[in-house]
Amino acid sequence: MSTTICQVMAFIVSSLGVAGCIVSTAMDMWSTQDLYDNPVTAVFQYQGLWRSCVRQSSGFTECRPYFTILGLPAMFQAVRALMIVGIVLGILGLLVCIFALKCIRIGNMEDSAKANMTLTSGIMFIVAGLCAITGVSVFANMLVTNFWMSTANMYQGMQNVQNRYTFGSALFVGWVAGGLALVGGIMMCLACRGLIPEESRYKAVSYNASGRNISYRTGPYKVGSGYEPETKTRKNAGYEEAARSEDGRRSYPSKYDYV
Repeated sequence: MSTTICQVMAFIVSSLGVAGCIVSTAMDMWSTQDLYDNPVTAVFQYQGLWRSCVRQSSGFTECRPYFTILGLPAMFQAVRALMIVGIVLGILGLLVCIFALKCIRIGNMEDSAKANMTLTSGIMFIVAGLCAITGVSVFANMLVTNFWMSTANMYQGMQNVQNRYTFGSALFVGWVAGGLALVGGIMMCLACRGLIPEESRYKAVSYNASGRNISYRTGPYKVGSGYEPETKTRKNAGYEEAARSEDGRRSYPSKYDYV
């Protein structure tokens, strides 16, 4: 019962994490314009992974997609790739996890097969969460670097050269989603242990020799070698050989020997 609960909870947490990664990747507010020095402005700019948007004070918003791929920074493209890989692995992990749930029976699938599928889905969730966290962290590092460079330019009297951007809401969604996927993957790997069938630690092994009548046994038993002289016994003692007499003649048993 505990294994089933752990699997279901891991599936729910991982599903939320994968859904959060998809929402975070599709959001446009990865970076927003910093309004610290100019809180009142007629134009507010924010950017995402796929397009940049401008919102005017009248409420009109205009977004423009990035029409180039090679013209974008290498780190920016790396963030895209990490988020896409995380989403793909998360979706595949969800598909595998559905068939690995203990509460769902498909044909004659054994618990050992479900344990392998559970472990596979857990590893996929862990890698997906790490990809999401890494991608969001790399983008946040880019924002911090550009922010301080813009601040240094402002102190030098070039404040109108470029705007400063700070963290957008998509970064926090991505961090939370990656953490959920990571926790769900760990829970799924822990649930795998409950599906592994218990096996005896010690297995009995018998050793048989190829020789005739040779056997190996444990305990204080006598080992037969197979080459001991065989003794033959007769049914009646009256038929035993009599001792020879002194004159060389064989003495035969009397009638009293048969009694």
